[in-house]
Amino acid sequence: MAANPCIILTTNDCPGMRVVRVIGPVYGTSVRSRNIVGNFLGGIRAVFGGKQSGYLKMIAATRDEALAQLAEHAQSLGANAVLAMRFDSGEFDAGQGQAMNEVTAYGTAVVVETE
Repeated sequence: MAANPCIILTTNDCPGMRVVRVIGPVYGTSVRSRNIVGNFLGGIRAVFGGKQSGYLKMIAATRDEALAQLAEHAQSLGANAVLAMRFDSGEFDAGQGQAMNEVTAYGTAVVVETE
């Protein structure tokens, strides 16, 4: 990320700061899958139930990458903050039993300054 990190908030405002310019919608998307061994082991674990650590790690990495891309997109447009950030996620079949996890982070890019 850049030397001046982009503030990303789920709220509609930034306490102690005021919005001086609204740039518009921005997003970051990441798609990942587990390898065939991870999918096989996850399938076996699913039969017995319990925590799916491998999938949790994959989803966390996908989410973090989507957030990084969101910040990059916002900064490329001149924003220093993203307000009202939300996640959308899904899964789709890429064929041959290969599930892909997709996460999109989106929000409103703005320029904020200290009040």
